[in-house]
Amino acid sequence: MKSQTIEKLLPGEQTTTVAKKAGSAAFQSQYLLRDTAAGFITGAMAIPLTVGIAIMSDYPIKVGLATVAFASFIGWINAWFKPGNYIGSPGIAAGLAPVLAMGVATFGWENMAFCIFLTAIMQAIIWKFNWQRYLLVAVPVYLVEGLLAGVGLKILLKFSEFTYEISDALVTEEFWNSARIQMVAISGAGLAVFLLLFSRFKNTQPAIPYFVLIVGGVILAQFVSVPMISVQDVDLHLRLPLPQADVSFLMLAYMVLFCAMLAIVDVIEQVMSNAAIEKIDPLQRKTNSNNSLLAIWIANLGSSFFHGMTNLDGLAKSTTNKLAGAMTKFSVLIIGSVVCFFTFNTHYLNYLPKFSLAAIMMFTGYKMIAGLVHVTHYGPYAVVLSFLTAGLVYKVGIFEGLLIAMVLHAIIHFMVFTKHDNLSGKTVVKRYFDNLKKDSSNLQ
Repeated sequence: MKSQTIEKLLPGEQTTTVAKKAGSAAFQSQYLLRDTAAGFITGAMAIPLTVGIAIMSDYPIKVGLATVAFASFIGWINAWFKPGNYIGSPGIAAGLAPVLAMGVATFGWENMAFCIFLTAIMQAIIWKFNWQRYLLVAVPVYLVEGLLAGVGLKILLKFSEFTYEISDALVTEEFWNSARIQMVAISGAGLAVFLLLFSRFKNTQPAIPYFVLIVGGVILAQFVSVPMISVQDVDLHLRLPLPQADVSFLMLAYMVLFCAMLAIVDVIEQVMSNAAIEKIDPLQRKTNSNNSLLAIWIANLGSSFFHGMTNLDGLAKSTTNKLAGAMTKFSVLIIGSVVCFFTFNTHYLNYLPKFSLAAIMMFTGYKMIAGLVHVTHYGPYAVVLSFLTAGLVYKVGIFEGLLIAMVLHAIIHFMVFTKHDNLSGKTVVKRYFDNLKKDSSNLQ
């Protein structure tokens, strides 16, 4: 009789029962082979994504790879003590690539280590006081989706240039010569095959289209002259992340604002990724965004000492990790090991054709733009503001575009409450902070 009662309860209480038996997030012996296989598959997929994001960020490819490897090791170690999620794969974020590129252009490469260090300190403060609970309320999701869509458009257009690029020896006075037309045809065919395979395997083995595109591109490059990726073999060295002596007080103030924006967007993206990772977890285990933030700021702090980049648990790699069979963060240790191998053997990446990388990154940009579809259920106001944010980010820049959109959002709400609802300004501000506390109470 007792066993029958238990059997009846199982369907309704499956999530609770599984969560109690979740076990270690870092390693479980019964999942050793699954996690190892998933780690190798996801690690191989992470290589071209990391290369593309590093290029978009105006960072050396080797530094991008080193950042992913380091963040993976930190993520695995953190999973032993304060797991944020069970299958999330850390990496450099496509959504932050133009932000970092803007930082390089504005402050200079030599000052970016200090910017990443400052970003990590700000994230540590957010983690300490668990302020990430309020960020998605203070900065609405539809503004973030608009920001990512604008960034996605930048990525798509940036890498579309690779689809018609040819070597200098083949350049003629006529722009659309036979060599360039051939390159466009090859790029188009590669992208079509990638999209076809992705549509077929996205719910089972999403790494397959990446493997086919990369391997096919490498083989084709042995018979047809196509531009290849060139990896600068920079030295990785440890040094204090200090600003240069010529940094003015005004530039330092701008750095602080820049790093605040970078820290906040990085945290919001992680919170959004964690929500998605929780939905795809094979054992329906709960995530904890503040624990994930702990791993992020530690990794960012550490990477600033070797001039590294920011990181977060990317949804694309995390989804691949799950579908490849990952059950714990041990898979992330394997991913980090794979990426670490290519970090110190970058000459193998010189066999990667640019058109293959272009297809992958253009698809990444498209997916970021397609995120605007998620905004529709918030209503017409959210849709209009998200599209406006995307346009502002694309035209005037990430920092300025997001700032203008947030100010516009605040003014509209203030005008509605004061003019339409006849509330005083003081009451509007008080209601905002009351709602902030109330709406964030269900966030970890």
